[in-house]
Amino acid sequence: TDRRALLSTLWIFVLLNIVFRDIHELFRPGLLAEMMASNVNGVQITDEVMLLGGVMLEIPIAMVLLSRLLAHRVNRWTNVIVGVVTVPILFTDGPKDLDDIWFLAIEVVALALIIWYAWRWRVMHSSAPQV
Repeated sequence: TDRRALLSTLWIFVLLNIVFRDIHELFRPGLLAEMMASNVNGVQITDEVMLLGGVMLEIPIAMVLLSRLLAHRVNRWTNVIVGVVTVPILFTDGPKDLDDIWFLAIEVVALALIIWYAWRWRVMHSSAPQV
């Protein structure tokens, strides 16, 4: 299989789960009122908090592209490091209910697969001429 395509697809899978978990969260009773008051789960929503959320979401977005474009060695290590760093980031908001736990578990499994496939990614050198 094409390891670049596999890693990129797994990052898309992680990203979609993050986004749909956030959309799903909009149906939590009281959340819209908290958002209107600019205070969600006891956190004052400021421009800085919004920027931080955007940066955190940009990580998997960037990895979709970088997994396709980076050279093998840099690509491999970038996927391992970013995968490892992303796992604790997912826990910063903490699960509040069963659906949060469900999405978080899926995201962690997908990140573990990213780390595993990137870690085990080796380039096979062939003596045959490259076409």
